Amino acid sequence: MFTGLIEEVGRMLSIREGEPGAQLEIVAPFVAENIHIGDSVAANGCCLTLSAHRSDRLTFDLLGETLARTNLKMLKRDSSVNLERALRTDGRLGGHFVQGHVDCTSRIISFEQTGGDHRLEAELPAEFARYVACKGSIAIDGISLTIAEVSPTSFVVWIIPHTKRHTNLDCAGAGTLVNLEFDILAKYVERMISAHTPQG
Repeated sequence: MFTGLIEEVGRMLSIREGEPGAQLEIVAPFVAENIHIGDSVAANGCCLTLSAHRSDRLTFDLLGETLARTNLKMLKRDSSVNLERALRTDGRLGGHFVQGHVDCTSRIISFEQTGGDHRLEAELPAEFARYVACKGSIAIDGISLTIAEVSPTSFVVWIIPHTKRHTNLDCAGAGTLVNLEFDILAKYVERMISAHTPQG
């Protein structure tokens, strides 16, 4: 479980494809200071397990499903990667409950500065639109954000300067592929309602 508050923007060093997945190596001096083999880390919002650790280099094994469902397959050397270690039970929950289970990827439609902030509009895949509500929560590349506007095919979030500077959104723009995780509460509500809805 994560909060959607990014601890460090790491740098992708390499991704080595194999069968059936791949190995991802990231340089992350801050996160690497206090982490152990087997720990969970969200990389661009995708929960991964640390398989090797040497100095400031972190290595993760990626399953084929992970590559197919996320933007990790698009990373190039020196790409910025949002990193967050798993939530401690004595920690503050400053964002929202993020599982690290990416639902899909989405393209940024526009990312424009308005005053001191930035307005980010992203595509909303039809099969997940029911989970999006104005003022609800969403994780974009692992960042906990509040939805400001919703249309049938897109949604909008506002990015404050701190978030832009301290996440990989500082390098994002129109056309950037991002990972989306929709609010787990919406999924449970849907599940509970469907269980008590007569079929046929």
